[in-house]
Amino acid sequence: MPHSHHSHSGQFCKHAKGLLEDVVLEAIRQGFEIYGLTEHVPRYRAEDLYPEEEGLTPNFLMKQFHQFLDEAHRLKALYAPKITLLIGLETEFITDTDLDHLDLLLRKVGGRVEYIVGSIHHVSGVPIDFDLATYRKSQHSLGPFNSEQEAQESFLCAYFDAQYELLLRFHPEIIGHLDLCRLYEPQLQFSNYSLAWKKIERNIVYAIKYGALFEVNAAAFRKHWDSPYPARDVIEFVLKKGGRFALSDDSHGPHAVGLNYHRLAGYLRETGVTELWYLQKADTLNTGGRTIQPVRLVGNWWDHGFWRGRSV
Repeated sequence: MPHSHHSHSGQFCKHAKGLLEDVVLEAIRQGFEIYGLTEHVPRYRAEDLYPEEEGLTPNFLMKQFHQFLDEAHRLKALYAPKITLLIGLETEFITDTDLDHLDLLLRKVGGRVEYIVGSIHHVSGVPIDFDLATYRKSQHSLGPFNSEQEAQESFLCAYFDAQYELLLRFHPEIIGHLDLCRLYEPQLQFSNYSLAWKKIERNIVYAIKYGALFEVNAAAFRKHWDSPYPARDVIEFVLKKGGRFALSDDSHGPHAVGLNYHRLAGYLRETGVTELWYLQKADTLNTGGRTIQPVRLVGNWWDHGFWRGRSV
């Protein structure tokens, strides 16, 4: 039963730790049946590299991503008797160039990328999840503004417009940490920003229409949230519209595999989630042109001993 659709390793991501194989071995040790390996797609401009990537180049990132695919598929075959590994990627959308290159990359690698975690990490070209200073810079990057309310509304609208463009173009199977835009302000209520909320509703309805799963991402607990991503207001709207949820630990190394999963169970029950879904290989193409489909978990998932888990 245990599954996760979103993970990273220090081998292929500078802000993570450990080898990809060690991530897989930890997932096996914990009893995961399905585990998704989803390193970040390459970035294509030197100015988009993070401080910890000093000395690297976009060409290096591209080579590294292909090395990830090679290693992930090696592990998939090696450990097939013990675990089902799904091989995907997590998106980046900094400028339109990223989406154009992603399209080319997907055409080149074909079925070696089995699914997509659709995530937004930048607004106006500025990272929103690196540190508080760059988050604040991004919040005010579209100004000038007459008020903080106006700046926040503009920031949120830009985030959800970027997310929508990503959904329209690639139909990602997993909607990654949908409300990452309030990472440093988890108390922020979208209902206070009517224009942004309309865009959230638009995105959710569209994702449901083409068959996406909404990631319930335990990594928010590591970021000092009292809930996973997405928070309750988003969960409730997805439920209202008939959307479906899948689990992710968004681990950044073996130490974070399955971390805080036991906290997910209580949260999901409190918010009224009665079904969980996971991805599985299929014989037919989905709306994104990939051979993978969502499958509903059967049985009382909340009674599984796996939920005892580990805390931060």
